[in-house]
Amino acid sequence: MRPLSLAGMRRLLAMIAKEFIQMRRDRLTFAMMLGIPVIQLTLFGFAINTDPKHLSTAIVIHEPSAWSRTILDAVARTGYFDFLDKPVSHEQADLLLRRGEVQFVIEFPDQFSKKLVRGEHPSLLVIADATDPVTIGNALTSLAAMPKQLTGRLPGRADAPFSIIIHRRYNPEGITQYNIVPALMGVILTMTMVLVTSVAITREHERGTMEYLLVTPVRPIEVMVGKLVPYILVGYLQVALVLLAAIFLFHVPIRGSVGLVLLLMLPFIAANLAMGITFSTMARNQMQAMQMSFFFFLPSILLSGFMFPFRGMPDWAQWLGEGLPLTHFLRIVRGVLLKQAQASEVLVELWPILIFFLLAMAVAVIRYRRTLD
Repeated sequence: MRPLSLAGMRRLLAMIAKEFIQMRRDRLTFAMMLGIPVIQLTLFGFAINTDPKHLSTAIVIHEPSAWSRTILDAVARTGYFDFLDKPVSHEQADLLLRRGEVQFVIEFPDQFSKKLVRGEHPSLLVIADATDPVTIGNALTSLAAMPKQLTGRLPGRADAPFSIIIHRRYNPEGITQYNIVPALMGVILTMTMVLVTSVAITREHERGTMEYLLVTPVRPIEVMVGKLVPYILVGYLQVALVLLAAIFLFHVPIRGSVGLVLLLMLPFIAANLAMGITFSTMARNQMQAMQMSFFFFLPSILLSGFMFPFRGMPDWAQWLGEGLPLTHFLRIVRGVLLKQAQASEVLVELWPILIFFLLAMAVAVIRYRRTLD
């Protein structure tokens, strides 16, 4: 290969300058190139934590005593457990666990303190929400040595004054597929619905078909709904494939109502489609629309609790995650399919999705009107 001549070097520099000019003109793409690494550094460096602590814990105790307070104080010092303000009944604890409002329930049986004093080696029951084995793993490990650590402080036998029985609820085998596969419905819908619809309006411009829409009497909201409905049907087809794979390929135990999940899935699909339409009205071309979709998908998958424990993230990351539809849909899917939660127990997760849909749809309609102008 011959070395570049002076004229060739000038042509090369001209091409480099031309690309920088193009990059400066396409400010959105340039911002994405800088913004995505910043988001990744922030999320992976500060928000992601595979060893979550301060997990919400309910206490069921019939006869509070100095011994039970000593045990709870030792449990709290591990840093993994945050107790509710007051004890609850067994029924209330079961409901809180099923709703996902607590991760653990520590239950003291009747006459626990008396049996402890008499040296009868009573058992302390710890019930854990094991739908996500990663979240509870280190917390349960910290409890294993708890009885022996209290040997010199509590009456009883020489080895350990009491024992701890751990009951892993909803996923006793700790199989990660039971937690991941149902949640894939939400992840797949988020990725495909936002990505596909984000190119809808830009594709009309690039293909020259936008002019036909401009001369028709179709209103903006009608255009939006008309573009959303076909993809809703495609979304349900995707969900059907995931459910069949979950049942027959991964053998996920489906304990709740599949029909309830399919019903509550509609606003989630609509929210993602509305977000895609919003990106479509903001982007100048299909490449920008796809970049915006990735910009939305990255925090959705990292902050929703799909890949990493939600409660392990700092407060600011949880606050951001609460604003994403995927976070609430994952709670619905896991709650209904794995915990057999009823509609009344998961409807609290529905209203954030509906608010997100209304806001995204409003922005899309406003932006679409501007596009028409």
